[in-house]
Amino acid sequence: MASDPQRQSLPFEPKNTNKANTQKTKTAPAKQTAAKGAAKDVTKASPKSKIPAALRPKGEGQRQPANSIPEVVSRRMIRRMVAFSGIPTILGLGVFVGAYLLISRQILEFPKSLVLVLSLACFGLGFLGLSYGVLSASWEEDTEGSLLGATEFSLNFRRMIRAWKEAKQS
Repeated sequence: MASDPQRQSLPFEPKNTNKANTQKTKTAPAKQTAAKGAAKDVTKASPKSKIPAALRPKGEGQRQPANSIPEVVSRRMIRRMVAFSGIPTILGLGVFVGAYLLISRQILEFPKSLVLVLSLACFGLGFLGLSYGVLSASWEEDTEGSLLGATEFSLNFRRMIRAWKEAKQS
């Protein structure tokens, strides 16, 4: 499948999907490898590196890998996951509490299977909310996205399907 020329790659997408390109980078000349090693030695001599990496605060002197999700985007995804999954899950628990209060105080009589179906429906919505929360968040660092994220969802869902098809072909 040919890639879309208008589509810009995301910051956390791998740049090289071609096996020939990855093999070229694996067999780098010794001079380039030596130069990279010398550059690493220079950074090791900096004052920040005297503190062990485990004791350094996160983010200080550490680079994010090229194919990882940026911090801004991951926080956006987590916020949406909590909202779209947390609210239905809390409603599912509320169904149990509400049903108990209604039945124990003899306010309303209804079958217990209705409680089961309603709570399972809420928990199912919460489960789907996890996926919707990830896909409805804007994956660009500088774009916040809309409140419900319908346009972001359709864009990100198409990206996900395209990535699956490309992975299946290779």
